[in-house]
Amino acid sequence: MNFLLDTNALIYLQSARLATPLLEGAYAYSVISEIELLSWPQMQAEAELVWRGLLAGLRRVDLEAKVYEAAIHLRREHRLRLPDAIIAASALAYHATLLTNDQRLLAIPDVRSQALELKRA
Repeated sequence: MNFLLDTNALIYLQSARLATPLLEGAYAYSVISEIELLSWPQMQAEAELVWRGLLAGLRRVDLEAKVYEAAIHLRREHRLRLPDAIIAASALAYHATLLTNDQRLLAIPDVRSQALELKRA
């Protein structure tokens, strides 16, 4: 995998808010993003199908040993919320570029990351 999409990046992608197309490459997401996206209390069945369809075309990074060990380190060193630590650790463990607009995640020196340009409102 070349890139890991943060939850906010997945939302921007699904809602067509990206100013430029994603670069060519292999994309993945953290299981944490899947939980965040599919657990919205007011989600309608049609919206869930759209999200599941988008996620089906990407690789899911599960919470495995190299991810949770990296999450422990990132959470301890950077005082991240647990979901953010797991998402960043998923990118770190697989040497992927994290695509996110979360300023805290973009500032972590250990994690290769890139902000996304959004369309103007």
